[in-house]
Amino acid sequence: MTSNPHLSREEFDALFETVRTWGRWTPADRGAWNRVTPEHVRRATALVRSGITVPMALPWNTVPGPDNARPALHHMSDLGDVEPPEPSCHKDFIAVDYHGKGVSHLDALSHIAYRGQLYDGRTAREVVDASGAHFAAVSSLGPLVTRGVLIDLPVVLGTDWLEPGTAVHAEDVLAAEKALGVTFGEGDAVLLRSGHFRRRAELGPWNPDEASAGFHVDAVPLLAERGISLLGGDGDSDVRPSPVEGLHSPVHALAITAMGVPLLDNLDLEPLSSACTAEGRYEFLLVVAPLNVPTGTGSPVNPVAVL
Repeated sequence: MTSNPHLSREEFDALFETVRTWGRWTPADRGAWNRVTPEHVRRATALVRSGITVPMALPWNTVPGPDNARPALHHMSDLGDVEPPEPSCHKDFIAVDYHGKGVSHLDALSHIAYRGQLYDGRTAREVVDASGAHFAAVSSLGPLVTRGVLIDLPVVLGTDWLEPGTAVHAEDVLAAEKALGVTFGEGDAVLLRSGHFRRRAELGPWNPDEASAGFHVDAVPLLAERGISLLGGDGDSDVRPSPVEGLHSPVHALAITAMGVPLLDNLDLEPLSSACTAEGRYEFLLVVAPLNVPTGTGSPVNPVAVL
């Protein structure tokens, strides 16, 4: 699991072509989310047994740190001074540059371009400008409801967390499925737990851009073969340092740009791990409701698992 073999850009480009799904779906801006039909949602709702709900968003982080270079903003805009007529009112303001490591968020398909192209071969400079993304914006996805599967590697390995820089390979995912008694498939959301936020709580923050546990690119063909619709984790899915020369986030490029699979980044999966362990199952109904931003490249989110 710890090995992180390197790929050349030529090898990466060949892999990109292998998993690419351009031209497969209409509407194209929903990408792999087209796999999730009303029948798939109905089956996912049948997973609800105990009714336990588990939110996965991090607290709104306004404190700068090595993993929060662009802190979120929060201040009061009305302190409720009593003036006629009653009642008084308290108001606050929030804002965030959410594509980073400090905020739980959804990456839309307009978020990542590779060699100047977005998903489905759209030229990034033609469809993304100062007003936002005019193809594959987050508003085209709408609420995401599907079966979620937690690949909980610390539970499988009997450890508290994976050390930053640990690469997760296809064989690790297959072994985890067997150990956890779960298999992901067509239209499912796959969430990878590395124990990132347990490690952070015990040892303090670090810069995940320099070192983080996550998928090696050689795990992506398995995800593509199974036909997943959504990928996420307590990191941003990429192992770092990157195994591909000259490419910082290769799993982002493969999932979003080649496969049309949106990503969920920076989820707090510690409560979900505890809930799944207590219930003895690692599948659940997953509900993700991004903000309706018509030209947004993503959105802060608070995904909810229902067991």
